[in-house]
Amino acid sequence: MRPTFDQIYDETFSFVWRTVRRLGVDESAVDDVTQEVFVTVHRRLRDFEMRCAPKTWVFSIAMGIVRNYRRSRRRKEAAEPLSSHVVSPDVIADGGADPMEQASLAEAGRLLHRLLEQLGEDKAVVFVMAELEGMTVPEIAELTGGNINTVYSRLRAARKEFDQALSRLRAATPGALR
Repeated sequence: MRPTFDQIYDETFSFVWRTVRRLGVDESAVDDVTQEVFVTVHRRLRDFEMRCAPKTWVFSIAMGIVRNYRRSRRRKEAAEPLSSHVVSPDVIADGGADPMEQASLAEAGRLLHRLLEQLGEDKAVVFVMAELEGMTVPEIAELTGGNINTVYSRLRAARKEFDQALSRLRAATPGALR
């Protein structure tokens, strides 16, 4: 049975929002890009042939829109990284947190995004899905439509590159990162 738009939206909204944010969409544009994803889902729902899970279908739409967003941003701005000002909504929402703690969490978010930007898109996607979303490799392969061995390979390479980038960052800023 074909899922309704409301069902797809309810099942995938938070996943799409987090994924869009983690894959380099500027904080000020996350809501707009997420909305564009669901406008596209709504418009194309009749074309959904149910050959895959709705989450997989929505993810493929989201990736296309994120790629378009990033491509247009690269044309518009060359100087500043896309996610240089990303602040976790958890940090913003926690009004009772100590200001030093908020600043520390915000900086950790910026560092994470800086490290993710150093990975290629394919590696960043599998890294985010595995390490931040807690998905298994078979789930990632299904979601991305990729070969399971390719996903394992990309994840292994992404973890290695992430660790190397983190080590370089630690060496460049001694005492700043623990």
